[in-house]
Amino acid sequence: MFYWLIDLSNTVPGLGVFRTALNVFRYITFRTGGAMVTGALFVFLFGPWIIDHLRLRQGKGQPIRTDGPASHLISKKGTPTMGGLMILSGVVVSTVLWANPLNPYVWIVLAVTLGFGFVGFYDDYLKVTQQTHSGFAGKIRLLIEALIALAACYALTRLGKVPFSTSLVIPFFKDVVLNLGMFFVLFGAFVMVGAGNAVNLTDGLDGLAIVPVMIAAASFGMIAYLTGNAVFSDYLQINYVAGTGELAVLCGAVLGAGLGFLWFNAPPASIFMGDTGSLALGGMLGATAVAVKHEIVLAVIGGLFVLEAVSVIVQVVSFKLTGKRVFRMAPLHHHFEQKGWTEPQVVIRFWIISVMLALAGLSTLKLR
Repeated sequence: MFYWLIDLSNTVPGLGVFRTALNVFRYITFRTGGAMVTGALFVFLFGPWIIDHLRLRQGKGQPIRTDGPASHLISKKGTPTMGGLMILSGVVVSTVLWANPLNPYVWIVLAVTLGFGFVGFYDDYLKVTQQTHSGFAGKIRLLIEALIALAACYALTRLGKVPFSTSLVIPFFKDVVLNLGMFFVLFGAFVMVGAGNAVNLTDGLDGLAIVPVMIAAASFGMIAYLTGNAVFSDYLQINYVAGTGELAVLCGAVLGAGLGFLWFNAPPASIFMGDTGSLALGGMLGATAVAVKHEIVLAVIGGLFVLEAVSVIVQVVSFKLTGKRVFRMAPLHHHFEQKGWTEPQVVIRFWIISVMLALAGLSTLKLR
């Protein structure tokens, strides 16, 4: 919405010095900062009301896994869930206010975010109303996510120039591009669905998922800005994708809303993100990575999410094939809890890993 002030400065005569002031809205960096501040303030201001409303509606709060750490049955009982509604509200308001409303990349990624968020919301709703941690059928949930992701990925391929829009870019090599044709739509959808569910699996401790999400969002905000800038992309020898720079504003909105949510999610959490937030934010990261052609880099920057997802897969496969468990408990953060790490130790050490992985992922921008 604020982006239209640029047109106002060009069409309304007699603005004088205000014309120069309004020109700052041309800069993606300025609007990204504005989106970040707006997202944080929105969640700070409306967060307490949302928490009280959800606590009143949910009663017993999110059901706690009986097969999880025993301490969780005491410390986390009664805590409301669906905190992702706080984050998504801040993200939507900030994006609508600060992003270019004519940019299709923004709307596609935002559609994936809200679509995955709706799937997560329905899952949370079933858990709360039925007081079970299973939600609705996993296959149906994955099918709906896949349909959303397929539609979004197809739309992204139509925006770019063929064959680059259907190609996979290999990091560290400036000229290595694999044209997957229409199979890229399947690959891109897999990235989105995988990212959404990987973040969902990571969300098991107070503050554990939201900070790595913010780190990844900040990293991809920078990548989107550089990828969408012809000068910077040429200097770094990365592939230029016109229009994707505007996704930095959306990433800034996620970062700001995440900061606001962390205020209430810091241990002991007043509210849980729930599937509403984790699926939505993971889907947003996956869609952004596909849009800016950095899908493989997402596996590096979001390496913590990959590790959590892989730990679950390994645990399930091992138990079915051999009857033995590789980890004391899956996902991975519960394994370290069972080994004696306190919850703050697990969370902060995983944050440190996320920062290191983000730096490794960003280094691929120059090492080509």
